[in-house]
This record gives sequence, structure tokens and C-alpha cells, in this order.
Amino acid sequence: MLKPILLVEDNPNDLELTLVALDKSQLANEVIVARDGQEAIDYLICEGEWKDRAPGNLAVILLDLKLPKVDGLEVLGIIRGNAALKSIPVVMLTSSREEQDLVRSYELGVNAYVVKPVEFGEFVEAISDLGVFWAVLNEPPSGSTRFRRLPPTQ
Repeated sequence: MLKPILLVEDNPNDLELTLVALDKSQLANEVIVARDGQEAIDYLICEGEWKDRAPGNLAVILLDLKLPKVDGLEVLGIIRGNAALKSIPVVMLTSSREEQDLVRSYELGVNAYVVKPVEFGEFVEAISDLGVFWAVLNEPPSGSTRFRRLPPTQ
């Protein structure tokens, strides 16, 4: 069974472009969309509107940096601080070219930091390459396929 991709993006234009690019890459993985950091956390720990979702880990999380409610760095910190989630690959997909964002992302354990290309064709190619690599080519550790329900965050 193919693991889904979690796309965390609040910008409607970037969201649509990313979904188009993933579709063009012809991946069969389901794409789950979270529009802010809190919604992403709720999905990951099966809370809120996601409390009844089928358990299972993800192929990859495509995480925007600048998000409402809980920013991408905080979401990344929660993922890497949780034993059940820390092996999920996380790609920071952002428009930020700030060195401090890049450094902090890697300090928190991001797997890749990708600056969104401005030109449409380059954007589609970059997202397609990301999707294929993380959802098809990447080999996760054998223990990462397990999922267990987490206690609610405080």
C-alpha cells in the first residue's frame, strides 16, 4: 500500500501549483492537504477533524515554513521530538531564502530544504522530482512503517 504525502501549505496559489505538479509526476500516492501548522499537527497525532483517520505513516511531509497558527519550524520540532513521527521524511518547501531559516531547519532535522522556484515550469519540475524521490525512490528504515496513536498535545 502506498503511503500518502502530507502537503502543508497555506497559500492557495502555491497549494494549487504543488498539487498540479504532483499530479503531473503521475504519483499514485494520496495527497493530504493541511492549510496551517495546527491542522498538520492534528493530522499527525490523529486529533480534531483527523481523530478517526486510518493509522499509518507518510511517504513524506512537504512543509511550508511560514504558516498561520503554528509555523513550519514548530511543526518540524514536534515531528522530530516524537518517537512515532521522527523517521518521516520532511522537506521544507518555502519561498524563504533567509540563512537563519535554512540553518534552523537543518538544526531541527529537516531532510531537505527547497526554495520554491518562481517560474512555473521550474516549479512543476522541482515538485515532481521531490515527489518521485521521496514517495518512490527513498528507502525508509523498516521500523518507520509502524504507527501508533499518540497522546494529545498540551
